[in-house]
Amino acid sequence: MPNHAHLVCTPLSDETGIIPISKIMHSLKGYTARKANLLLGGTGAFWQHESYDHVVRDEAELGRIVKYVVENPIRAGLATQWVYCRANY
Repeated sequence: MPNHAHLVCTPLSDETGIIPISKIMHSLKGYTARKANLLLGGTGAFWQHESYDHVVRDEAELGRIVKYVVENPIRAGLATQWVYCRANY
């Protein structure tokens, strides 16, 4: 998507327990912002500060969410199909 990204993941654990989503997002946004700025020749903030997270409560909900994420670029007219996707929904 040109103005946002979707991520469906299962947080890992470390020695203190499950890694908080806020820590995962901070790390992910920092890494990808540096890489994008290098690639695009930009500097400064790349991502908006806010993000939306949602706890998936069961397999049916996970299936609906993954289906939405996979089909979102198609609905936006950016693709006609995904050539490769590891999603099972």
